[in-house]
Amino acid sequence: MNTNVTAKGWALALILLGLTVTAYKAYELGLPLTPEQNAEVWTVQAQVSFEGAGKPAKLSLFIPENTPGFMLLDEDFISSRYGLTIAKTHENRRADWAIRRAKGDQTLYYRISVARSNLKIDWETKPDFPEPPDYPEPYASAIKAIIDDVREESADVESYTLELLKQLNSSAPNENVELIRDKATSVGQWTDEIINVLKGVRIPARTIWGIDIIDSANNAILRPLLQVHNGDKWLTFNPETGNEGIPNNYLVWKVGNRDISSLEGGNDLGINFSLTRTYTELIDVARQGAANRDSFFSEFSLLSLPVQNQNVYQLLLMLPLGALLVVFLRTMIGLKTFGTFMPILIAMAFRETQLFWGVIMFSLIVSIGLMIRFYLEKLFLLLIPRLAAVLVIVVILMLLISLITNQLGIERLLSISLFPMVILAMTIERMSIIWEENGAREAMLQGLGSLFVACLGYVVMTNENLMYLIFVFPELLLVILGLCLWMGNYTGYRLTELVRFKGMLGKEVP
Repeated sequence: MNTNVTAKGWALALILLGLTVTAYKAYELGLPLTPEQNAEVWTVQAQVSFEGAGKPAKLSLFIPENTPGFMLLDEDFISSRYGLTIAKTHENRRADWAIRRAKGDQTLYYRISVARSNLKIDWETKPDFPEPPDYPEPYASAIKAIIDDVREESADVESYTLELLKQLNSSAPNENVELIRDKATSVGQWTDEIINVLKGVRIPARTIWGIDIIDSANNAILRPLLQVHNGDKWLTFNPETGNEGIPNNYLVWKVGNRDISSLEGGNDLGINFSLTRTYTELIDVARQGAANRDSFFSEFSLLSLPVQNQNVYQLLLMLPLGALLVVFLRTMIGLKTFGTFMPILIAMAFRETQLFWGVIMFSLIVSIGLMIRFYLEKLFLLLIPRLAAVLVIVVILMLLISLITNQLGIERLLSISLFPMVILAMTIERMSIIWEENGAREAMLQGLGSLFVACLGYVVMTNENLMYLIFVFPELLLVILGLCLWMGNYTGYRLTELVRFKGMLGKEVP
């Protein structure tokens, strides 16, 4: 197989793999593509209080298990001296507190933190078909008439439920609907009546209870929704309006009509819900959500490393991006530099000195070092001793600059010690050789080219958005690798060569 085709095949495969993993982490796990994005985090607190009777007490509270539209971030149980167990019952979870002796006012708290999520969560249980109840008169005749009317205008469980809710909630109800309405004095009772009607046609139905997450509140209430099963999944409806689906701001708390809390060994049981909204970085929310889903990518994320290691990799991961920049400028543009990656290493040093002072110090050290290097040439030294001498001179120059700038109070230039000394020494040596072999013009062109690439590399490698992307989505390194392989097979003209060939054709270069 042609090596050129093989290399391009690998390049395409690596680019697609890197972009696919990035897209998965961004859209499935919710990792943000830009830094400093904030997400709403809602904290809902259930405060349960009762009067202890001076004897053993047991308190049970249903707590969220399945929360469609929301991601569970954290939960806390605040109950001093109480034993706590968590039980799973069908579609619910239940917190059970127990204490040997409860006397006087007792207060326990359950707190949950959630954030909105596009993660689809569904209930897995498949219910049995209910048996039609024996409705007493006159309700039996009214319900039968309603059932027959709805059946004529529906085709399946979903359309049947929608039509039933439409008739039961009509603004101009008939006498049968009014009879049913008179039995309900609350939304919860109204939902029970609808479920009772659905039993007449053997449609499994139930009530779910939840809290509207809209604004901070100290006395939030649980609101019921209706669910019916169509043989494949649970469908949710608003029992008062007939709207289908779980609202975006609805946090499901429990399933079924069992009391949300129960007490043994005490009196005056009461429960109060409060909720508040805060903001946190979206990356923290997404990372927690990925961990809750046991995602492979959350376990092997750089965000799981110790902070000091994260700081190191934030710097190292920008090197491949700088290398890609060098490959592009040399391969596609035809820009000449001293060495391949020397400009990128200089750019890394510019991160500490900042660009302006870094350029000045780099130019000063290279200029002085170059003059001394020309003098050493007259001493006819061997190559290795000459390189060592240049290295020592570079260190002395850096030391002198640091001492002088310290006396002048220019603190920024004290970080000049971060310049790669060996690279500077090799730059001086390489520039002097080119000067001797190809003339001053060629040496200056390569020197300025190296400085230009270092400056451009500094701009790219200090860009916060790019640093964030590479760190959170390190699979983008595969994309960089693929681009390097693709440019490695480029055999066309470089941009600078097009200009040069115009001159060969006798045309004036603009």
